Amino acid sequence: MRLPLAVMTAFIGLCATAAQAAEAIDPDRIVSAATGDWDKDGSSDLAMLVSAPEGSDQDHAVYIYLDDGDTARLKLKTVAPNKVWGDVIMAGRAPSIAALPNGSILITSHNDSIGRDRWEQKLTVAYRNFDFVVAGYTYSSYDTLDLDNTTDCDFNVLTGKGKSNGKPVATKGEIVLLKDWSDDRGQSVCGNE
Repeated sequence: MRLPLAVMTAFIGLCATAAQAAEAIDPDRIVSAATGDWDKDGSSDLAMLVSAPEGSDQDHAVYIYLDDGDTARLKLKTVAPNKVWGDVIMAGRAPSIAALPNGSILITSHNDSIGRDRWEQKLTVAYRNFDFVVAGYTYSSYDTLDLDNTTDCDFNVLTGKGKSNGKPVATKGEIVLLKDWSDDRGQSVCGNE
């Protein structure tokens, strides 16, 4: 979802601590944005996917802002750099971020256009214990030349329970901060290492 330039420009003026963000975000680097009430305080919060600076080989970063309640300003709560794969230039590979009705954040990355291996990955991010954690992981894939070669996996990271290709999977439930998440964790549970 592309936001109007005036809205994106307003986001740039948001306060951030020096420890969390060293530079202002160029509005042209905002790939996707969503608003919702992440901390369930009745105020609107913001989550954004931001591309790495030009010339960098890093993946997109996730920036999450919370309304501070006192001044009704959004303040940066979490930055997860190099977190979400995607290509905004090539069709079928652009990542997105969306608000879910329960107040969680859904981050989607996918490849629907290049090569025979097509896939989609979704991270459900929730606000728990005053920080953002990966609560759910969903991954599906198929081979365009071998239609029997598919993967369908969905599990709750907090409980460690889910299904992969129709069979139950279980791992140790854990609280993993978004900034500490690695897609390898999800791929391991799904059996796609």
